[in-house]
Amino acid sequence: MQRQTEKVYVKVTSDFDATGYMLPRTIIWSDGRIFKIDEVKDFRPASTLGNGRTGDCYTVVICGVEKHLFFEKTSELFAARFGRWYVECPVVV
Repeated sequence: MQRQTEKVYVKVTSDFDATGYMLPRTIIWSDGRIFKIDEVKDFRPASTLGNGRTGDCYTVVICGVEKHLFFEKTSELFAARFGRWYVECPVVV
């Protein structure tokens, strides 16, 4: 068996500080589960695989476990859509 990942788009609540830095606070799954982000440990630019879009990777702590949360910036053609959040979930192939 080969382990791969797939993008799962999620709803995220976030705050913006006075400098414009986006700080994610909670992750909300499509089934309604809510996970509070206890800490943001790291932030770095990260391109999105496969579609050439730019984005960011946040290393967050949820219930004591480090996870990666990605923000994928959308095309400039959609001014009202700044981007969307996703996590990578394991898939067995």
